[in-house]
Amino acid sequence: MKRVVVTGAGGFVGQKLCDAILAKPDWQLIAIDMVLPDFLKNHDRVAAYETPFSDETMLSEVFSSPCDILFHLAAVPGGAAEQNPALSKTVNLDGTLTLFSKACEKGHRPRIVYTSTIAVLGAPMPDVVDDNAPIVPAMTYGTHKAMIELALADFSRRKLADTVTVRLPGIVARPLAKSGLKSAFLSDVFHLLKAGQPYVSPVSEQATMWLMSVNQCVNNLLNAAVLDSSQMPVSRVVTLPAVRTSMRELVQEIASQTGASEELVSWKPDAALEEGFGKQPPLFTPAAEHAGFRHDGDITALVKNTLL
Repeated sequence: MKRVVVTGAGGFVGQKLCDAILAKPDWQLIAIDMVLPDFLKNHDRVAAYETPFSDETMLSEVFSSPCDILFHLAAVPGGAAEQNPALSKTVNLDGTLTLFSKACEKGHRPRIVYTSTIAVLGAPMPDVVDDNAPIVPAMTYGTHKAMIELALADFSRRKLADTVTVRLPGIVARPLAKSGLKSAFLSDVFHLLKAGQPYVSPVSEQATMWLMSVNQCVNNLLNAAVLDSSQMPVSRVVTLPAVRTSMRELVQEIASQTGASEELVSWKPDAALEEGFGKQPPLFTPAAEHAGFRHDGDITALVKNTLL
């Protein structure tokens, strides 16, 4: 029986990932988050902890026995991290390093799967992004994520853990609620058009972005948990493949699949928001693809997978 720890288990991606883990009868789940859904708290194959992931008492209990796989999803998100850099340091940097160090104490070399972000690439991005793109984060969130990327590569070099870091693109469609994510507008468009409600786009029709459905994201996280790490680059980091689309193409495809009218959409671009989230260039990810990571296929498949 594999012992599998998930932080951020009550979040958008976390709940979907936990569902997939529980479909594996030989995986035992340890779910950690400030608030967890009932299906995790009441499952006979789940040890549930409603606590910060850096809580020392919880960490001592959880890692009193070695874990096989640790998925670290929990974080203070981008917008919130920028508004409160001290909190971001406490959670996204110090707390994360504490978590990883505790997971490795028994000398078991767990597989650590860390969700980093394309925010490490900064803004504006180069004309093309590939595996050699420079790391120049423009926000506190991306800076702390980049620091953890380097720390985890060192964990692998020192043979403390077997690490796989994946940089996530925009994952859709997050719940229609305040999340602290500046990119939340990319999810809101799915919910509002599906409900036949007006949507005001904060980026222009020509804005371009990289997107992945949450279901494909979970597939990629599971791949990260079991892949042969020799297939990863020395950095142990890959930028995941994604579907690149314009905002106009996205709106048109959602409208086509939901029957919504495109007239529900109005355009009020915010220059600063578009600079950070609407100018994503062509993306080439051979290292990730070599390691078995995939995108949704095309814009039609992306929207279909998201609307499921």
